Amino acid sequence: MKNREDKNIMADAFVPVLRFAAMSDLHFKDGDDNLHVERFYKGMKEIYEYCDSYDGYKGLDLLTINGDFANSGTEEQMLKLKKALGDCLRPNTGLLMTLASHEFGAGEQTALERFERIFELTPDTDLVVKGFHFVGLTTERGCRFGEGKVRWLRQTLEAAAAEDRSKPIFMFQHPHVTDTVYGSIDWGEKDLYPTLADFPQIIDFSGHSHAPINDPRNIHQQHFTSVGSGTLAYFELDEYDKYYGTVPPRNQGAQCLIVEVAEDNHVRILPYDILSGHFFPPVWDVEKPCDPETFVYTDARYLQPEKPFFPEGSFIDILTDEDSVVKITFSQASGVDEYVNYYKVIIRDSDGYIVRQRMLWSEYYFYDMPKTQSLPVEGLVPGRTYTCEIYAFGFWRNRSDKPITKEFTV
Repeated sequence: MKNREDKNIMADAFVPVLRFAAMSDLHFKDGDDNLHVERFYKGMKEIYEYCDSYDGYKGLDLLTINGDFANSGTEEQMLKLKKALGDCLRPNTGLLMTLASHEFGAGEQTALERFERIFELTPDTDLVVKGFHFVGLTTERGCRFGEGKVRWLRQTLEAAAAEDRSKPIFMFQHPHVTDTVYGSIDWGEKDLYPTLADFPQIIDFSGHSHAPINDPRNIHQQHFTSVGSGTLAYFELDEYDKYYGTVPPRNQGAQCLIVEVAEDNHVRILPYDILSGHFFPPVWDVEKPCDPETFVYTDARYLQPEKPFFPEGSFIDILTDEDSVVKITFSQASGVDEYVNYYKVIIRDSDGYIVRQRMLWSEYYFYDMPKTQSLPVEGLVPGRTYTCEIYAFGFWRNRSDKPITKEFTV
């Protein structure tokens, strides 16, 4: 774990009384394919390094793994995780796990039997750690929740809230709650929304989408707080206009969250990149989880007045190969939220008409995101002159006022 002090995480007055790590979508596989297993070992090692170096509080009280920990739910995959947990977890770290669609590859009943036998855990649980409730709910019929599940959840949440309504309740289920965090439109379920909306003190953790955890839309507040818990496998993004589809190239991801709670119920959430061993820049603070009037990560962020921009010295390079394929390389813009979300590349002909439009992500989901981006453009006519315009977009539909431009001949 490198550069922990970059963001003064340990240099402020925040003193935890509780700390846990949240993961999702580990996708352990059969056979010799152990890349995700290695990422898990690396991540746990670095999480404990962070805990050990934090003078105010050194404990890791709980690890949560929120579904799709096994790629197809085989016995071998579950035993792989059981071994990894035995190797990595210290005796004073508890464990909460839920199941979902990938564990059900051999059938739900088989998966539940394997889970309870191998991990000695229950699929639905209300775990109390340091006086805080952790509620885990396993899906059924893939990634849905029937009436029985919803009834159990409401009863459990009512009992937890009755103890102390000012305290956060930490909730875990695999699919996002629809229309909350980024990724929840395609990868969300609405079954739990009416229940969770009655408990503003809930901080709900979910996975399923493989959306990047450092996306500022990965935390959402309206009736309660929602957070995506990332993946140790691959990214998928919830947009369809990018020239390579929803699964980006150079696609490898290993991310998780470290969550800390202070005595006054102030919660802070630290997104962590296992691949590079760094915290991502955002630190999300939920200072008063029980009071929606204090929520700051709301849809009001779409009114963001600031826009990304291309700083002085930004450039476009254009090369044409022997097949008349144009390769456009350009420097990254600067953003409001530490990052730029994506770019729109427009090619105009000599009469000013648009002949090509291409969208691509900035690769903000990598801690070591590249300083330039490139894409190929095919089908332009050799010998003709074109103009390339590139706009930068933030996460809140905020576009740079001015593009960078370059004229070129194929």
